Amino acid sequence: MSAMRFIATLILPVLILSAAAAPPASVPVVQEPPPLEAVSPSQKLDKLFAQLKRLRDPSAAQGVVAEIWGVWNISGSATVDLMLRSADAAAGKQEYAAALDYLDEAIALKPDYAESWNKRATLHFKTGNYERSMADIAQVLAREPRHFGALSGMAAILEDAGRDAAALAIWERVIDLYPANRDAQGHVRTLSEKLDGNKT
Repeated sequence: MSAMRFIATLILPVLILSAAAAPPASVPVVQEPPPLEAVSPSQKLDKLFAQLKRLRDPSAAQGVVAEIWGVWNISGSATVDLMLRSADAAAGKQEYAAALDYLDEAIALKPDYAESWNKRATLHFKTGNYERSMADIAQVLAREPRHFGALSGMAAILEDAGRDAAALAIWERVIDLYPANRDAQGHVRTLSEKLDGNKT
């Protein structure tokens, strides 16, 4: 064997090993995608209300309505959540004074949370205190103007007071937000017929 061939047999395995150990130049570096931005409750509600407005089938709309209530029911405070659960339990046992105390406390702890006001408005409505119910409904709508539950309560109080034209306008607002709401549709139909009859 010549000296050149002997040297080549020694160097060639070293070159092969070196090439195998080096990273291939042509392989791109894979970077992790940036984290997705969290969707805020407000953005989620905007999307859900847009979906609800397009739906005409009550069964299909119910799923979206449940999601909306799911967002509304997130207070962000464990203490407020506890107060609201306690209020619901007390109201379920017709212990209305205790339920009201819990709701007062929840509102004091987090006054910007609309659902505490809505629950208190509902309690006042249930106990026949319409004036206080309307005052709390105003607080709900100041925080969430699309709250079809609070709007429905307002329309029912106006209708009970004989203010049919005002009630009709609120029920129409409910339908604008929630077109598949059969209850609101029925009230609009009845009140429209009644008001038209009064004109003749």
